[in-house]
Amino acid sequence: MKKKARLIAFYLPQFHPIPENDQFWGKGFTEWTNLTKAKPLFRGHEQPKLPADLGFYDLRLPEVRLQQANMAKHYGVEAFCYWHYWFGDGVRVLERVITEVVESKQPDFPFLLGWANESWTGKWHGLDNQYIFKQTYPGFNDFEKHFYEVLPALTDERNFKINDKPVFLVYRPMKIEPSPQHFVDAWQNLAVKNGITNGIYFIGTHNNEDPIQHGFDAVVANAPNFNYPQKTYLKKIFKVISFGKLPNLFSYKKMVDHTVKKSLRKNEFPIITSNWDNTPRSGSKGNILLNDTLKYFEYFLSKTIDKIAGKPEEEKIIFLKSWNEWAEGNFLEPDMKNKDGRLKIIKKLIFENESNSK
Repeated sequence: MKKKARLIAFYLPQFHPIPENDQFWGKGFTEWTNLTKAKPLFRGHEQPKLPADLGFYDLRLPEVRLQQANMAKHYGVEAFCYWHYWFGDGVRVLERVITEVVESKQPDFPFLLGWANESWTGKWHGLDNQYIFKQTYPGFNDFEKHFYEVLPALTDERNFKINDKPVFLVYRPMKIEPSPQHFVDAWQNLAVKNGITNGIYFIGTHNNEDPIQHGFDAVVANAPNFNYPQKTYLKKIFKVISFGKLPNLFSYKKMVDHTVKKSLRKNEFPIITSNWDNTPRSGSKGNILLNDTLKYFEYFLSKTIDKIAGKPEEEKIIFLKSWNEWAEGNFLEPDMKNKDGRLKIIKKLIFENESNSK
């Protein structure tokens, strides 16, 4: 069944314990740990947001990964962008999911890697700016080590491609040292030497920078955009009825309206934020998008599909943030409140003839 767009959902692998998280946050820590501790911070604050159909899963189980892929495919999501962590000098964490996906050849579902090249600190959790992992760029030799670490994923037949090139996304492209261009050039040379004859298609997340000037093929905006705070009176009202210090409150509707009106840059792929409330991770320091209704989500996706209608078929790509960022209140998986409501909207809008897609 033909689709109106190619949807890529960001995918967080932090749903199984690792020794590093055990050390800093306690034995058995996963993303669920933050979520289940969440409490409402003001009257009407909906926390915790709990999973429905898939439950509190453990991503060490291949059955769970298969369920996720089958669900995504059924509702029209075309690929997962697995967040990938490489901190330099061979330091890599949370690699188990993608390693097992590649080695087992399951699930049979397209994917790409997104390098989350950012230091892990404890600043949101009472550890000030203490580093858990510091992002470093030791030089060309490390670029090479990194390339060969992900080569099996880049050459996997399921790797999501644009213009017959495997796609690799970088979260902070302008932070790469000595420069993003050095990184891109090194990897393109290595790709050709290793049989990736067309090279790699690089996508960079931008914060009003231009990675395309530094060798990247395309960009996607960092999301959500909080550059339009709510009216002052709204915060005053919430201060009166809140139980303590308030997090930062924003309007989901205003964010959507602002985003759909913005023109896309050249070679920019749009991104949709499904919802946002990262107070389970960050407490009163967090940000919340208020009134994130299914109605506004449907409007957001519909207008974004219209925005890319003139692009070549292969480049009609929309990023979805995210498939399963539960502790940021940012997910598409079914939850106890809306069930599979967002996924049903995707299915309704994305297929050319939805009635035949069942």
